[in-house]
Amino acid sequence: MIIFAILVGTLCAGIGSVWVAAALSFGVLARYTQHMLSMAAGALLATAFMHLLPEAFESQAGAHDLFMTLLIGLVFFFLLDKAELWHHGHEHGAHAHSHAGHHHPQVASAANTHAHAGAHAHAHGHDHDHDHALDEPAGHGHTGGSWAVLAGDSVHCFGDGVLIASAFMADIRLGMIASVAVLAHEVPHHMGDLVVLRAGATDRQAALIKVSMAGSVTALGGLLGYWLVEQLQGYLPFFLVIASSSFIYVALADLIPQLQKRLGGWQTAAQIAWLLAGIALVTAVSTLAHAH
Repeated sequence: MIIFAILVGTLCAGIGSVWVAAALSFGVLARYTQHMLSMAAGALLATAFMHLLPEAFESQAGAHDLFMTLLIGLVFFFLLDKAELWHHGHEHGAHAHSHAGHHHPQVASAANTHAHAGAHAHAHGHDHDHDHALDEPAGHGHTGGSWAVLAGDSVHCFGDGVLIASAFMADIRLGMIASVAVLAHEVPHHMGDLVVLRAGATDRQAALIKVSMAGSVTALGGLLGYWLVEQLQGYLPFFLVIASSSFIYVALADLIPQLQKRLGGWQTAAQIAWLLAGIALVTAVSTLAHAH
């Protein structure tokens, strides 16, 4: 039963987020992209602080050890961020010298920020680069960059699957909440993937299929996570805290900074409303799951 729930949750998060991203990128929902960032931030913070962390602290593990794990997790994701920015800076410099006048930094940067070496690495420039990529004209051949995006995104989705499995192993309800949170925050990332692939002269249908295949890797991560957590059952609270540190870091270092813009009263109110909607979504999923 638990492994079936993990497969359903990971596939919904991995592939469902791609389809929502396609609706936002190609469809009538394109105007709501910024609202999705607010909603994703709210969902991630609510999942971490209202569900994953309380579940971890209800265990027999010591509070000091759990807080230390949380701190180490935040520093770990920060260091992965710095490593990615350093790597991108070197690649950008090399390309600038070899392709002077022909280089397209928006597409390349979007591809580079997806090449994460860690299980759940989220570069700080991740969504900024995606936003810039929206201005990139289509029809330029960046096949290598497209495959770099898909490879990096597959690793990224694999890590998401491990985190979702950890939540399901603790509690079915917690797994459902984590799946919703991952779905919400993966939407902006997949939007960037679709934009980069479209800029590489790939048609919409092919781009959607390729990114959906990368999203399906989330299920593989879920299966490995199930096996890993089962072998290390005593360390489950620490897996939950690591998942929390990932969610908190993405929300505070990646998503919310993009919302810190000087806006009018109505736009600011809309941002806050969508942030609260993300929190409400997680709460609603929790309530429904608890009812069943």
